Amino acid sequence: MEEHKMPLTEHLGDLRKRIIVSFAALFITFLISFNYSEDIFRFIMFPLKYNLDFSLKNMYIHFVPQDKLQNTKLVFLAPAEAFWMNIKVAFVAGLILALPVIFYQLWKFISPGLLHKEKRYVVPFILLATSLFLIGAAFCFFIVLPFAMGFLLTYKVGDFLSPMLSVGNYVDFCLKFILAFGAVFELPIAIIFFTRMGIVTPKTLAKNRKYAILLAFVVAAILTPTPDAFNQTLMAVPIIVLYEVGIILSRIFKRRKLE
Repeated sequence: MEEHKMPLTEHLGDLRKRIIVSFAALFITFLISFNYSEDIFRFIMFPLKYNLDFSLKNMYIHFVPQDKLQNTKLVFLAPAEAFWMNIKVAFVAGLILALPVIFYQLWKFISPGLLHKEKRYVVPFILLATSLFLIGAAFCFFIVLPFAMGFLLTYKVGDFLSPMLSVGNYVDFCLKFILAFGAVFELPIAIIFFTRMGIVTPKTLAKNRKYAILLAFVVAAILTPTPDAFNQTLMAVPIIVLYEVGIILSRIFKRRKLE
C-alpha cells in the first residue's frame, strides 16, 4: 500500500478532479454524437424492424425483417418530444464513447489504494471494463431487443391491432435496456474488486450461488423497464452466467495473488 495516507480533503479534491474530467469528456463526445443523432436514431430502429433468426439444422444465424412491424412508424405526441429524443440518443452515444476516459478516471481515483504491481493493470482494466459494457449493450441491442419487440408487439395482436409507438416511449425503452445490460455486464469486474478488497471469496461466492440466482431475478425485475417476466428472464440469465464467470476470474486472481 502507499507509504502515506491521503487526507479526506485531498481525496475529495481528487474525486472532484476526476468527475470534472469525466464530464468534460462526456460533453465533448455528446457534441460529436449530437451531429450524428439522426443517423444514430435510424440505427436504433433496427430492433423494431428486424429479428434474429437461427437454424440448428443449417447452422446459420442472420437477421430477418419482421413482417408485421416493417411498416411501423414512430410518432411524437408533443412539440418538443422529437428534439428531446435526439438529445437522449446523443447523450447515451456520447456516454459510450467517453467510457475509456471515465474508466481511466475511476482507476486513477482508486489507484492510491492499490499495490505497486497492481497499478500496472490500468490498460487491461480500461479495455476489459469498456469491452464488457459494449458486449452487454450489443447483446441487448442485437439479441434481446429484437426478440422483445417481436414478442411484445406481435403476440396475440391478430390482424385487428397495430402498434402505434411514440418516439419517447420507444427510445426510452431501448436506451434503458441498453444501459442496464451494459452495467450488468460489468459484474465480473465488480466481483474481482470485492475479492481484492477481501469482502468476498471465491468459496463464498460458489456457496451462495442459489441466493445469487434469486438476486439476479430481483435485480432484473428492478432494472427492466417493463414488469413482464419475459424481459426479466432475458436479463436474469446473463447475470447468472456473468456471476459464474466472476467466480472463475476471482479464483484466478486469488491464485496469482498467493503465488
